[in-house]
Amino acid sequence: MAKIGMALVGAGLFGEVHLCVYRDHPAVETVAVCDLDIEKAKSLAKKYGIKKCVSDYHEILNDPAVTAVAVVTPDFAHTEIAVAVLEARRHLLLEKPMATTVADCEKIKQAWERSAVTFMVDFHNRWNPPFAGAKGCLERGELGELQTAYFRLNDTIFVPTEMLAWAEKSSVNWFVGSHSVDTLLWLFDDDVERVYSVSGSRVLKERGINTPDFFESILHFRRGGVAVLENAWILPKSTPNIIDLKCQLIGSNGVIYIDTSHHRMMQKYTATEARYPDMTARPIIHSRQIGFATESIRHFLDCIASGQTPLVGAEDGLKVTRIICAIEQSAREGQPVRIS
Repeated sequence: MAKIGMALVGAGLFGEVHLCVYRDHPAVETVAVCDLDIEKAKSLAKKYGIKKCVSDYHEILNDPAVTAVAVVTPDFAHTEIAVAVLEARRHLLLEKPMATTVADCEKIKQAWERSAVTFMVDFHNRWNPPFAGAKGCLERGELGELQTAYFRLNDTIFVPTEMLAWAEKSSVNWFVGSHSVDTLLWLFDDDVERVYSVSGSRVLKERGINTPDFFESILHFRRGGVAVLENAWILPKSTPNIIDLKCQLIGSNGVIYIDTSHHRMMQKYTATEARYPDMTARPIIHSRQIGFATESIRHFLDCIASGQTPLVGAEDGLKVTRIICAIEQSAREGQPVRIS
């Protein structure tokens, strides 16, 4: 079988995670790296022995050696590239969120329906061991029916002030809240019919970054379940983990508590810092990138190779965007928003 000819669009931090996975996958040959900043593309291409690097994604779509593309661009820069990839009949792995408007998600979904290729949105929390374990418990009926959930996924202020140059073109809702919403939809196995949200915008605005600090949201599901959702990115940089993720799931017959932030599997204290290094999302073991944030990427590649359908598709991405748009509308208007 011919190898999957992968091209990467977006040579940032997570783009390199993708390249690590492609390098180790037996069915993949990485053909090209694309980034508007050609020097970034050249740097990654040289590091991973990739011959082709370009600044215009159209060049990779004109290359017959490219059979699949991963779009790992900022939240707001997905739609045009994704539609072009699908219209060129290339398999597509699209980083979350699918897009930041419902209309754009529908454009991508329609392009995929016309394309007959493999398409996946990378909501990798579905591969996170404690959440996959909780999903298994729910499917086996061990908790009864899920009644209410609390889901907290926060970042330190390093993310919007130093890690992302484009934070004010997005929000914490899109950057981490999309993971939160998708995980809750997956666990409840139900649709959200109404949301209510409040937000705050002081800390980052005082630093010249015009994006909300946090959102506190309530999601009402059709079968009566309720989830409380917290997403903030103003935790102090001194926090030992850049990510703070907590979850509580209360069913009619049981409860599950999840804490992936302060697991203390490894604790590192030096003269300058205290850290709990990542042991589950994307650690490197014996020079190989592993972890649940890479398992989703491998799953996409395996689906292309086997002809299977990915676990996360266009409809999932559309649902998440519809809910986040409703959350942001509710926060602006100060009242609940019903989702059609």
